[in-house]
Amino acid sequence: MSHAPSTALETPEHQALRAAVAALGKRYGREYLTRIAAEGRHPDELWAEAAKLGYLGVNLPEEYGGGGGGIAELSIVLEELGAAGSPLLMMVVSPAICGTVIARFGTEAQKRAWLPGLADGSRTMAFGITEPDAGSNSHRITTTARRDGDDWVLTGRKVFISGVDIADATLVVGRTEDARTGSLKPCLFIVPRDAPGFARSPIAMELQAAEKQFELVLDDVRLPADALVGDEDAGLLQLFAGLNPERIMTAAFAIGMGRYALARAVDYAKTRQVWKEPIGAHQAVAHPLAQAHIELELARLMMQKAAHLYDAGDDLAAGEAANMAKYAAAEACVKAVDQSVHTLGGNGLTREYGLGALITASRVARIAPVSREMILNFVSHQTLGLPKSY
Repeated sequence: MSHAPSTALETPEHQALRAAVAALGKRYGREYLTRIAAEGRHPDELWAEAAKLGYLGVNLPEEYGGGGGGIAELSIVLEELGAAGSPLLMMVVSPAICGTVIARFGTEAQKRAWLPGLADGSRTMAFGITEPDAGSNSHRITTTARRDGDDWVLTGRKVFISGVDIADATLVVGRTEDARTGSLKPCLFIVPRDAPGFARSPIAMELQAAEKQFELVLDDVRLPADALVGDEDAGLLQLFAGLNPERIMTAAFAIGMGRYALARAVDYAKTRQVWKEPIGAHQAVAHPLAQAHIELELARLMMQKAAHLYDAGDDLAAGEAANMAKYAAAEACVKAVDQSVHTLGGNGLTREYGLGALITASRVARIAPVSREMILNFVSHQTLGLPKSY
């Protein structure tokens, strides 16, 4: 049993989507993902099948080949794949961030060029915001874009960018100079993988994942005028239009992982017998697992709220809820994984049971795409109105 969510809040369509994706995930599972990561491959088979079934582009507009749904539907897909042990990390980036930004702000030509491919899985796009010296402070982004005739020229560095090796292009956050004020403002550019001056090098990670992390160097990368997504003056709005889905999808990733680990531990606690009863009869084993389940359910409620607000077009409220959902899901995931490993004892650290690797993986949601401390800053300033220390 995978402890599928109670569905009172979800439409029959959402419930059917959950069941269908869960069935797909079950056919692949954790073993598939572990094997392809060990082989240095990408989950191409699962990606292609999820795409063919319409799951990858479920949030993108129908007129460009998508499902016409929203982040609510896309987050269900990622959560259920994760609960089956085979999450697709690039879903967070390609359809959720890049697809959303292009669908909302792209030109007609950009939408036609990218959205059908993002929806049917034949094209992927990475997202480049984090920099070595900026960290969580996106105001310190130093990747700059300057005009040269009709072209743009980008210079800068990015780190921890997922999947650049397989992505057809990267949506890069740069900054352009405002002619009126002289200050730099964020702008989004589509940079093709083979653009001259665009170099990548892998970052060695402790994480066992199919998706690799890269450092990018943009050395006078020349782009045509139409590489700019949306309006040069609306950069911040466009940026957050992509970051809120990223947070919601990270919550889905974390909840799925937590559910996967918890299901393994519950199965083990029901059957593992050391004394008279299975170990799950002991409250010291049972209660922490029950707590982990409750906290995952609570996190999902906040994720559903955030997705609902975002899909309804309430960007401001969605931003607050998406941050809270990401925070709650990450904490719930880490606790669920920790308790699951502990429930299995020594077996929790074996390759056979495959839970030990999740100890590192579960930390990802606490750190990326924004640390829990920065979310606490956001809530203390934006929600509670407390003064800033920085």
